[in-house]
Amino acid sequence: MKDQLRESSPTQDLRAYLLGSWTVERSLWDRAGGTRGTFAGVVRYSETPDGGLFLREDGTMTWPTHTGPAFREYLLRPSDSPEAMDVYFPDGKPFHRMSFRDHANQDTHWCDPDDYKVNYLWGGPDAFSYAWDVHGPAKDLLLESRLRRET
Repeated sequence: MKDQLRESSPTQDLRAYLLGSWTVERSLWDRAGGTRGTFAGVVRYSETPDGGLFLREDGTMTWPTHTGPAFREYLLRPSDSPEAMDVYFPDGKPFHRMSFRDHANQDTHWCDPDDYKVNYLWGGPDAFSYAWDVHGPAKDLLLESRLRRET
């Protein structure tokens, strides 16, 4: 019984959990150059006709080469389990799988020539975080994001 509890996800329906607006704070660290920056804004997860979610992130980025507005978009589609969603770039190319389930809350993405590793952490019904650890000849980054549901 204890192993079953450890293997279960803290959220049984990831789509329902994410739906809505979240504030986001992100720390950016270029380990190779020692450069640090931040991003703060809002992430909105809205329904798509295919049962997925459209993610739109808007905010302000502070980085030595850019300070000002920044945004990004992704598509999240249902996976083989309601505890996970498959994340795609806006052009439909696969990115990674998102889940809070033990042993499934980490994924990787190869973006030639660098390797991206993500780790999702559930922080309760109104908070979660994730970190991208990027290594390769072109990049050496740590990007840590903390999200809280907007009230």
